[in-house]
Amino acid sequence: MNTSTSPTITFIGGGNMASAIVGGLLRQGHPANAVQVVEPFDEQRAKLAQQFPGVTLLPESSGLQKASDLVVWAVKPQTFKAAALASQTHLGGALHLSVAAGITSDSISAWLQTQRVVRAMPNTPALVGLGMTGLFAREGASAADRGLVETVVKTTGELVWVTAEAQLDAVTALSGSGPAYVFYFLEAMRDAGSRMGLPPEVAYQLAVGTFVGAATLAQRSEDPPQTLRERVTSKGGTTYAALTSMESAGVKARFEEALFAAQKRAEELGREFGK
Repeated sequence: MNTSTSPTITFIGGGNMASAIVGGLLRQGHPANAVQVVEPFDEQRAKLAQQFPGVTLLPESSGLQKASDLVVWAVKPQTFKAAALASQTHLGGALHLSVAAGITSDSISAWLQTQRVVRAMPNTPALVGLGMTGLFAREGASAADRGLVETVVKTTGELVWVTAEAQLDAVTALSGSGPAYVFYFLEAMRDAGSRMGLPPEVAYQLAVGTFVGAATLAQRSEDPPQTLRERVTSKGGTTYAALTSMESAGVKARFEEALFAAQKRAEELGREFGK
């Protein structure tokens, strides 16, 4: 890693997650000329050029203009291997950070011929600086490497380290896929509110505000969620009626099954595309 200048960070892939991290870096003062993005699609490169002036944008890794201190792999699992093999000779001795779901660090290490690999499982609220990211580092990643990764990831929100790589599949199921669950419930609340006679936009505003408020309360409170729930639930009241209905329908059990399905799929992605 460069010691006299800001580290040069190269992104392989310029989609939503790369954009979230680049945006976070620039907001925190990282110089645009120390960021390179390899994005093969012309339309997306044009969008990035408008969004992030000064960032180097390239159609392929062979055109990299600076040696990379950190390479962020923001590619889809099914394209990771091909992208890694095509880029390996252009990346030198960089630290590698993968945000691809499922692909194990064993596969990444083998494709890139390095032990300096960290895996991350971020989520889309990173786009507004409120992301939650799970991290796992191989033994070949030093304390300084972990520190650099933390500096980069913290520009998008909060982070947690896990001690076993398999735990990232659970992180994927909970927080990586988690925003979609929230949006799913927001849809249901909007639609129910509309059927009850509220304008859809009013129902949606109420639903979003409720999620934001409840999540903030949970974040700031020292009480467990069941205690917070019980404080809202008077026996025989409206909340009790709703929760009793959900319990009778097995909503909690079905929701837990859905999380296990996501975890299983994360494991499958590693086997399917990590060969």
